[in-house]
Amino acid sequence: MNQTIQQLAEEYAEAVYPEQLELLRTLGRIPAPTGQEEQRAAFCKDWFLKNGARDVTIDEAKNVICRIGPQDGDLIVFAAHTDVVFPDTEPLPMREEAGILAAPGIGDDTANLVNLMLAARYLLQRDLEGRVGFLIVANACEEGLGNLAGTKALFAAFGDRIRGFYSFDCDMPQCIQCAVGSQRYRITCRTRGGHSFKDFGQANAIEILCRLVEALYKLQPPREAPTTYNVGRFEGGTTVNSIAQEASMLYEFRSTSQDCLRQMEQAFFRTVEGCKGLGGELTVELLGIRPGNGPVDPEALADFTARSAEVIRTFCGREPDFCAASTDSNIPLSLGIPANTIGTVRGGLAHTREEWIALDSLQPGLKIVLSLMLQYVL
Repeated sequence: MNQTIQQLAEEYAEAVYPEQLELLRTLGRIPAPTGQEEQRAAFCKDWFLKNGARDVTIDEAKNVICRIGPQDGDLIVFAAHTDVVFPDTEPLPMREEAGILAAPGIGDDTANLVNLMLAARYLLQRDLEGRVGFLIVANACEEGLGNLAGTKALFAAFGDRIRGFYSFDCDMPQCIQCAVGSQRYRITCRTRGGHSFKDFGQANAIEILCRLVEALYKLQPPREAPTTYNVGRFEGGTTVNSIAQEASMLYEFRSTSQDCLRQMEQAFFRTVEGCKGLGGELTVELLGIRPGNGPVDPEALADFTARSAEVIRTFCGREPDFCAASTDSNIPLSLGIPANTIGTVRGGLAHTREEWIALDSLQPGLKIVLSLMLQYVL
């Protein structure tokens, strides 16, 4: 890679490491449940303004958007999400020992967000502008049933001018350039119910949904691309001696192919329709859609990813782990825009309260983010 960029990134990462740790400790305690990211958003906006930004806003989706350089032409997005999977609204617990920092959401995605913020500060404090405009985005609603709402809103506002998208998420040396799309539903069954002895034989909402589950698990997913399905939650009924009047389940299917997602959708609704004569009322509620890969030019995506891979190799000393996943990059990839989701920390136990990161991974992670930015500047 460009030796000047490498040297600048290395010097900066070493110089700001104490600040990097302090920012991580501060940001990592701020609660940010999906859909309730206001506290983190306010902190990030204030931090950008204090560190040289002149144009920072929080949009209706709770995305913090810091604009750098010309904004009337093509744009490149550098993003990391503010939300964590936990519902806490009080300060998050944190533990630091033996070279690790542990806290809910510390790796997914707080540490990646810290690296994004500090890399952006390098540009802001030196008044550097790229050959295209930059959008530095601390986006909301990446996790779970947030369904990428923050990034969807970003592309609704700027999508016709965005030419490339980097999301910083996951662990080093991951480089995700293939989107796993998904569709998620809640299916509810309601019946008259009754007493388990006196009304034996009346339709039971739990039993009907069990039949639906059995039918869904007999479906053969399309073979054109990796495609999966899952019933992830089942609840209902009242007591052991009551015929269940109501029960519900959560169901999703996933694929890297939009066409396979459409096939699964059709099969799902056919299966539900086939269970509607079992004595209960079935209703289907769409909980969220994450799109899969769209019409991305293969050569353009390959070139875009190759530049990311070179940076990852330089600072990780390992080959990138190319994989498919469901991340904020799903949105640009579904629209035909080159995108990568890149990990900038090492850690483990993501999505648990024991989640941790290795503190010695922070510096190489910051070098990755800053180098990717500087390739559009120098």
